[in-house]
Amino acid sequence: MADPKGFLTTRSRELPARRPVDVRIQDWREVYEEQTAADRDVLRRQAGRCMDCGIAFCHSGCPLGNLIPEWNDLTRRDERRAAAERLHATNNFPEFTGRLCPAPCESACVLGISEEPVTIKQVEVSIVDRAFAEGWVEPLAPDRLSGKTVAVVGSGPAGLAAAQQLTRAGHTVAVIERADAIGGLLRYGIPEFKMEKRHLDRRLAQMAAEGTRFRPGVDVGVDLTGSDLTRRYDAVVLAIGATVPRDLPAPGRELAGIVQAMDYLPHANRRVHDPAYAVPVSAAGKHVIIIGGGDTGADCLGTVHRQGARSVTQLEIMPRPTDLRPESTPWPTWPIIYRTSSAHEEGGERVYAVSTSRFVDDGTGSVEALDLVDVTFSAGRFEPVPGTERRIPADLVLLAMGFSGPQPGGLLEQLGVELDPRGNVARDETFMTSVPGVFVAGDAGRGQSLIVWAIAEGRSCAAAVDHWLDGETTLPAPISPTARPVTV
Repeated sequence: MADPKGFLTTRSRELPARRPVDVRIQDWREVYEEQTAADRDVLRRQAGRCMDCGIAFCHSGCPLGNLIPEWNDLTRRDERRAAAERLHATNNFPEFTGRLCPAPCESACVLGISEEPVTIKQVEVSIVDRAFAEGWVEPLAPDRLSGKTVAVVGSGPAGLAAAQQLTRAGHTVAVIERADAIGGLLRYGIPEFKMEKRHLDRRLAQMAAEGTRFRPGVDVGVDLTGSDLTRRYDAVVLAIGATVPRDLPAPGRELAGIVQAMDYLPHANRRVHDPAYAVPVSAAGKHVIIIGGGDTGADCLGTVHRQGARSVTQLEIMPRPTDLRPESTPWPTWPIIYRTSSAHEEGGERVYAVSTSRFVDDGTGSVEALDLVDVTFSAGRFEPVPGTERRIPADLVLLAMGFSGPQPGGLLEQLGVELDPRGNVARDETFMTSVPGVFVAGDAGRGQSLIVWAIAEGRSCAAAVDHWLDGETTLPAPISPTARPVTV
């Protein structure tokens, strides 16, 4: 059982120290200090704050159904290998979620009602990093092969989770990726300072040893048609993500220097691993404006700091959230509160409740400034505030306003799959599209979401595919295609 005194003994929440700002913006390494033996003692005490509640609401916050109280207590007792086994029982990639997930489980922690919640995310990543360091993470190859083949299109977290589960079920799985390396957004979208790619590479090595086959550099829909897929494979999983970016159709949008975030971040990642790579867009020496206050905007913020921007301003049309949980998002829901990421610590100005009214031409066809106006939100629409108009310099504008759905046409048109009213790939309760044998998982089916939902969808879709191929399955299915975060 858990420590009956738990958080009564260890009252305060402690997290690892981040490297000094002036040091970390000089490189691309992860922002946290290297962990020491003393830090491991702190981790045990922090894990001990979890008292294995009678109703563990952290489970309602985690779509994977992670066994959080179990591996917290195993960490407290320093039974790290057993903790790693329980962690991997529900999550294929805890080294990804432990670094990238915003941790809705912590928002649902019972302790968080009156005090700071348990450091669930930090315990998670510490367990898996220790497991890799000790050699406890080994390939789990299937005992037999089914003779069935599956193509997984897309190698982000949903595709990789589906592929690993289906490989372990005995199917021959090929992961097909249009980029030159496997990983999807994990590879080229997530900056190195949030997750070093060595963590991705070591997991891919495990998957390759288990039998998963990787096919990078293949643009499905161009190099390989939809009919090629359905003819060569017994089942197809579409894990192509929601890659259509939201745009800002303000006057002057056509000017040079206005770039979508995902036309900017991948090049910076490539440069980290290839110093000779010439990035087409750099923030060095420029006044940078980032439009969008979410995670992608923060990724851009940390990247432009490391490229040496002259100034950075991040704009958000919504008003500044409150510091404390508002009544509109009560426990155990995900609270809409003011958050500060590591990138925000590094500098830049955050401006809320503003709208871009025009991009200003420098006379040569490039952007040199933005015209802004304060806005209020009323009756379902934003209204400008008279007298608040102003202009700010901008040599580079990064649009980080999210994504609206999967790329239409191409592969989806070739396969003939139907789309739902939101533009996502339509699917039934088994993750199958309108085309028999073609399934969809992740953002392509549910819309832009969190990494933890992508992995949960990949695992659940794999169970559905396995059942469709073999008539039965022993693979876990943590969510249904219509699952949404639990609210109260």
